[in-house]
Amino acid sequence: MTDDDPPVPDEVLTSATERLEAAELSLADNEELLHALSELQPVYESERSYFVLGNYDREPIRRLNLVVDRLNRRSDAYAFRMVDVRGDWDNGIQKFCLVADLVTHIVGVAEAEPSGFLVEQGLLAGTSDYFEKSHVLKREYPGDDRAFDWMQDSVFDLLEDEGRLYRWETEADLVEAADTLP
Repeated sequence: MTDDDPPVPDEVLTSATERLEAAELSLADNEELLHALSELQPVYESERSYFVLGNYDREPIRRLNLVVDRLNRRSDAYAFRMVDVRGDWDNGIQKFCLVADLVTHIVGVAEAEPSGFLVEQGLLAGTSDYFEKSHVLKREYPGDDRAFDWMQDSVFDLLEDEGRLYRWETEADLVEAADTLP
């Protein structure tokens, strides 16, 4: 990091450093990752931050961007996607974990073909720290009770039990669901 980089809170550096040490990265890789995290200054400056996950295919990413835009309209919030965190990350799970540690909310936009964040859904359900801050906007497909596989449905059921599953069919529904997020 250089003198021009924004300050990173000590607890974030501690968490990031512990994860990076566990991964046995080179010093150069370690510094590159910490620099990428320091670029997320709005996360540290905002009362609420949203790490928005989903599918990056042409149509779904438009809806993903719609959610990011709606959340960024809040005066005390900052929302971003995984691709907004620059850097050459060889390990996507490590990137997810480091970024998920920083934010106040993790928001998944789930669509059936493909869901776009299947691995992350497993991490959300399997890690209590991530699960507690997770919300999913699940697309409903009228007439299709099996749009998602059993593993995804299990994660959705857990989130629904906690009141953090939001269903939508149309883009207007998606906007409304995004607006109801804490």
